[in-house]
Amino acid sequence: MIALNEKLNQWAHEYYVKDMPTVEDAEYDKIYHQLVELEATFPDLVTSDSITQRIGGEILTGFNKVEHQVPMMSLNNAFNKGDLLDFDKRIKKLTDKEIQYMVELKIDGLAINLRYENGLFIQGATRGDGVIGEDITQNLKTVMSIPLKLKQPIDIEVRGECYMPKKSFIQLNEAREADGENVFANPRNAAAGSLRQLDSKITAKRNLSTFIYTVAETSSFDFSTQAASLDELDIIGFKTNHQRQLCQSIEDVWDYIENFLDKRNELDYEIDGIVIKVNDFSAQKDIGFTVKAPRWAIAYKFPAEEAETIIRDIEWTVGRTGVVTPTAVMDPVQLAGTTVSRASLHNVDLIKEKDIRLLDSVMIHKAGDIIPEVTRVLVDKRRTDSKVYEFPTHCPACGSELERIESEVALRCMNPMCPAQIKEGLNHFVSRNAMNIDGLGPRVLEQMYDKEIIKNVADLYFVTEEELLTLDKIKEKSANNILTAINNSKTNSLEKLLFGLGIQHVGSKAAKLIAEKFKELDAVMSATKEEVSGIDTIGPVIADSLEKYFANEEVHELIAELKRAEINLTYLGKTLEDLSHVESPFKDKTIVLTGKLTHFNRNEAKEKIEALGGKVTGSVSKKTDIVVAGEEAGSKLEKALKLEVTVWNEEQMVSAIENSTKVE
Repeated sequence: MIALNEKLNQWAHEYYVKDMPTVEDAEYDKIYHQLVELEATFPDLVTSDSITQRIGGEILTGFNKVEHQVPMMSLNNAFNKGDLLDFDKRIKKLTDKEIQYMVELKIDGLAINLRYENGLFIQGATRGDGVIGEDITQNLKTVMSIPLKLKQPIDIEVRGECYMPKKSFIQLNEAREADGENVFANPRNAAAGSLRQLDSKITAKRNLSTFIYTVAETSSFDFSTQAASLDELDIIGFKTNHQRQLCQSIEDVWDYIENFLDKRNELDYEIDGIVIKVNDFSAQKDIGFTVKAPRWAIAYKFPAEEAETIIRDIEWTVGRTGVVTPTAVMDPVQLAGTTVSRASLHNVDLIKEKDIRLLDSVMIHKAGDIIPEVTRVLVDKRRTDSKVYEFPTHCPACGSELERIESEVALRCMNPMCPAQIKEGLNHFVSRNAMNIDGLGPRVLEQMYDKEIIKNVADLYFVTEEELLTLDKIKEKSANNILTAINNSKTNSLEKLLFGLGIQHVGSKAAKLIAEKFKELDAVMSATKEEVSGIDTIGPVIADSLEKYFANEEVHELIAELKRAEINLTYLGKTLEDLSHVESPFKDKTIVLTGKLTHFNRNEAKEKIEALGGKVTGSVSKKTDIVVAGEEAGSKLEKALKLEVTVWNEEQMVSAIENSTKVE
């Protein structure tokens, strides 16, 4: 058990901290489940640093208070170059030592304090008021970049920032909006909300990460500079931000700041400024502290990226789950390098809270530097004849009365026959991650629905060429291609269908886990909530949603029609056991496909490679094993050649697929 845990922790460190995975997901999962089984058999031997302790599960009644032995002080702010020059002058008056500055990105997250004894993580806390924080140890244990056991058996207290990556922030808000829940205003709020969950299982699903930036008390360590302390933190197992730079002068600091003013939108996480610290600890001691902040450090705050515009209209759109979402239609403005003319208003409560009205002048920004949002209304510019916005009472698509379910913030159309919901459901069903039916875009599907050629997803499998030819811009060749794509989708594995049905809370990953567990659709339909929630990472919310969906008589009629259309209802994917019998050059390799392929389309090639134990990703890095370059391959091929990654042409890929064998 000790050996398995050490191996898994090392792999996790390489993946989450170093961003340099050395093992494929399948191998990691295999060893992880071996450890889970051993710990279930010998529960007395489970250690606090076991990687299985990261999954969450402890339900807290509240957070205990923690007194910080060394206060977590705030930083004074600088807002322009003049402020930095003044800071530099003050520093040089307070010490005779030569000054270098360690410059680090100011991560927009939640400050945390981590304590280790004998190398083991024993407590994690929020900053709180700087003196008293909250004990969030159980939640922090679920954050994969935080080591449960250091590489050296030392006592240490470190501080850093826990944050939510931009991609995770977008996915979380999309899921919450679809479920009628309040969305988070920005990644910082999302991280803070995730860390303060009383159910650590929820925190575990939020994909948080950390950057550690300081040792709370350095007197017992050999390093004498901030630069050396960060290097030491790397060595003993923490994740630090490697965008840091040692600057020889305040002019070098300003050059660094200007560089990141341009580059900040390219980062995977949000920053709101730059932190400048005197590098030498003895100089820091000379310079000292004020009551609230160290004199030897300052935070340069980026100017807010906002733009002023006018709201001309609010449009309400209906999603496939019935949630009705408002969008502000505005005068186009330039913001963070793009032209913005629409911004999500998310829900009724947000419009009420900000008192947003038609023809209001507003300030907008990009949450997470990605999503346009209304920051505030410029009330002093409001028209004298302005009226409070009246919310819709009926669905804009079907006219049904809108409802607001208790505990939800969203308005919802409850009519299952609402044309907008059906159209969105059709679009979802044919999408790439679902049934992957090429040629059936939103415009074609809308025509098919409006002309009553189809009324649900099962009807797609009974469409004729004659019916397709009645649609605008569909000629004989296009019609044949669509029919071929529809027919090909009949052979998809069960998880594609499960995801395509659009069951609330059942994403593509959950669909695959469920399909792999039960193998047949009939078995999924008859599974109990307990059986579904017993699947690793599948919780009661998904299990409850699945049960409610398959209890619907209309769903049973739909499944009957899919059976009549001879859709495959069986899981065809490879299990770990299956892959152990595969002999292929793709096995346990990371593959990137680029350029135009002629033998297969991109998705077909991906499925074939993954069925042979390979992992297909979208970007080239040092972790890539093979790049398959089709016609007109561009930047990905260039990067592969630069990194000396093995490059195959399409013929080599096809040959490898055809010559792969199953070992008996």
